[in-house]
This record gives sequence, C-alpha cells and structure tokens, in this order.
Amino acid sequence: MDAEELREHGHRMVDFISDYYKEIESYPVRSQVQPGYLRNLIPDSAPDMPESFESILEDIRHKIIPGVTHWQSPKYFAYYPSNSSTAGFLGEMLSAGFNIVGFSWVTSPAATELEVIVLDWLAKVLKLPEQFLSTGKGGGVIQGTASEAMLVALLAARDKALRRVGQNLLENLVVYGSDQTHSALIKACKIAGINPMNCRLLQATFMTNYALSPEVASESISNDIAAGLLPIFLCATVGTTSSTAVDPLAALGRLAKANDMWFHIDAAYAGSACICPEYRHYIDGVEEADSFNMNPHKWLLTNFDCSTLWVKDSSNLIQSLSTNPEFLRNKASEEDLVVDYKDWQIPLGRRFRSLKLWMVLRMYGVANLQNHIRTHINLAKHFEELIATDTRFEIIVPRVFALVCFALKPMPNGQDDASKLNLKLLEAVNNSGAMFLTHTVLSGRFVLRFVVGAPLTEERHVNTAWKVLQDHANLILGTV
Repeated sequence: MDAEELREHGHRMVDFISDYYKEIESYPVRSQVQPGYLRNLIPDSAPDMPESFESILEDIRHKIIPGVTHWQSPKYFAYYPSNSSTAGFLGEMLSAGFNIVGFSWVTSPAATELEVIVLDWLAKVLKLPEQFLSTGKGGGVIQGTASEAMLVALLAARDKALRRVGQNLLENLVVYGSDQTHSALIKACKIAGINPMNCRLLQATFMTNYALSPEVASESISNDIAAGLLPIFLCATVGTTSSTAVDPLAALGRLAKANDMWFHIDAAYAGSACICPEYRHYIDGVEEADSFNMNPHKWLLTNFDCSTLWVKDSSNLIQSLSTNPEFLRNKASEEDLVVDYKDWQIPLGRRFRSLKLWMVLRMYGVANLQNHIRTHINLAKHFEELIATDTRFEIIVPRVFALVCFALKPMPNGQDDASKLNLKLLEAVNNSGAMFLTHTVLSGRFVLRFVVGAPLTEERHVNTAWKVLQDHANLILGTV
C-alpha cells in the first residue's frame, strides 16, 4: 500500500467510524448474538489473494458489528465506562502510524520523554505529592490496565521485602485488601508466587459503606505478625467495582507505614473524578502511598489502553523488573541519563500511548475534562432522583460518583424473592437491546448497577433508561 492508497483507505475508514458514531444509538447496546455465531459467517482459512477494502468494510458492517457490544453507546450503563474521544482516537491513530516499540529511550526518545512529561502533567492536575513527579526519585508510567499496575506494585513490594528478610521467606509474605478490592489483587498474588492462603480479603460491610475498616485491617495484620508471618502489601481502593466505596487512605497508609508495608492505591475508576477540586478530598492520604494508579481510559476520554501508575521510588520497580541483555545496551542507558520504561513494566515492548493522553489533555483542557466528569455525576444524581419517585425501587448504598446501586424491593406477598426479581429485570432490559446494565452482590443481596460514563450520554438517555426499567418492572410484577 503506497501513500496515496493509505490516504484513500484512511479517509474511508474515518468516514466509516464517523458514520458508526452517528448510527450508534440504533444498535442493540449489548450484542444479541449467540456463542459461535461468527464461525458460520467467516471462511475457515485465510484468502490466498488480496480482497478489496470495500468487501472488508461490508463484512465489518454485516458480520462484525452484530457481535459488538457498544461501549460508547449513550445507552451503555454497565461495568465501568471505557470512554473514548476524537482526541484520543486521533492520538491512537498517530501511535499506530508510527508503530514504534518504545521499550528504551534510544528506541524513540520522544516516546519516553513525552510519557515522562505527560504523566507529570496529570500528576499535577490531580495534585499528587511531589514525590510522584519525575523530578525526584519517583515518576509515572503508562501500564495497559490497573491489573498490570497492581501486579507491578506487588512485585516491587515482594522483592523489597525479600531483600530485607531473605529469599527463603516467600511463603511467609501476606497481602491485604478488602473483599471489595478488584479481583486483580488475587491474580497478582498468584503470579507473584504469594501463597493464596496469605491473600487477606477483609470483610467490608454496609456499616462502613463497604469501605475497608482500619481497625479490621490492623487486627488482621497483628494476628499475622503474631503467627510469624510478614505483612508486605496493603491495597486501598478509591471507587470499588461493586459500589464505588472509598477506603480511608490516610488511616490505612499510616497503618502500612507502621508495619513497613507497601501501600498501593487503586483509583482506576474514580481517580479521574479527582481532577475536580470538589472531589479531590477522596484521595486525601495519597501522600502515604508508595504507588497510585488511575485509568484515563475509563473516565478521562483517553481510548483504551491507558492506565497510569505513579511511584515514589522507581528504583523498587527497576530492581524487581530490570533485565539488561547485551543487545539492549546503549550509551544513554549505561550512563543513567534516561528512563527506560521496559524496567517499569512486565513486557519488554510498549506502544506510544502517551500521544493519546497528551492530545486529550491539550484538545480538551483541564476545564472541559472537569465538566465532562461533572456532567456524568449530575446525570447519575438525576437517575437517583428518578428512582426516588417509584416506591417499588430503592437505593442500596449512597451514591459517591456516577454509579447508582439500586434494586426492586421484595414483593410483599413473598411470591418471589428480591434476587430473582432483580435478575429477571436485568435479563429483560439487557435482552431488549435498549440499554445495558450489570449487577453485583452486596451483603448477599443481588444489586443492579447503573453507571453513567459514555461520552454521548445525555439526560434524555437516562430518562429513557428509567422508562425501560419501569416498563419491564411492570411486566415482571404484573402491574400496568
């Protein structure tokens, strides 16, 4: 493909994507296909000869799009958002066009240096402590996901502890979080060789709005120390997956420091809200952390994947993750003049992801990004108000950011329990294609989750979603 063919096909692809966004409301939000649908639509072997670009686009229209769940739909209210933007898309396009593999500074100096700068930019927007900036011993790095960020932090914590007490005590290491912590913590323990029995998922209850109690954590840590075990890692969350609970960072950070533990903060979803001054207090206590993570690809208009991780002392990552084979040696690295991000992550290779974050920050500006967050939170407040108008529904936990946890109340006659009722409602609205919700379980109760985060969502979409929920509730409850 020469430059002119690229220009032609590129324009057509941009047109295709633009048309997709214009039409996105017409699609069922959650794909309605059955498992294995694509096997019957696509040949079982690759073509010997080239096929036309137009025929490929036709297959995308008629074979791929039916199997797509439309995360950018304004009627998407499931999981957490993974919102995109024109700025993020253009940055992603440029990154794909350059197609560099920026594992070390010398492979593309701009890729490393822009990442250092843009992570400092974002740290300053969040008002993170100066120790997280590249001007000191710390700095930021873009990981693929919060799961990778958590694993990297845990590996650094593990090796830091083992250097202190000896490599033969791996079986004694203990990791802590709440039972609301993302499942990535368990997976990270498995990969890091931490005994699964030593991953303490401490119960968080309705009494604390599902935040981790420092008293519960302190008791567990004390018991483990008394048993001859070694606490090494405490994970706190700002915006848990189930209910957006916020753990008390300052108290947990002091507890970690008192016991010589690594303190990691997972703010994958809600960290974006903390660019707004009125929500910054949710990360008060971040000064106690050794590492802090948030995902601009969730709620900050930066296309997936872009998960930002800051550490106070990058040498802990480097000591744990660095490799330096002869074929990677170069003068700038040998003289310690540059950052080599290969030593801050699991894989060697890495994409030029800072381009899209840089373009988002520049093309929107902080003020418009703050308005983006506030708009979604106000829409969630509006949905909360709508629920209050129907006595058949109830709010399960207080809303914190843009997630509303709610449910149908049990039927007075006990004909059907609340979990079955809400499961029926969930399946009905998702099968309709009119919207997409997900659920969780809190204190044994089946709960529906409604999260606002798609860039195109407006109040009319929230109103329509509420009507869909009410209409299906009427059918399930046998009322009109």
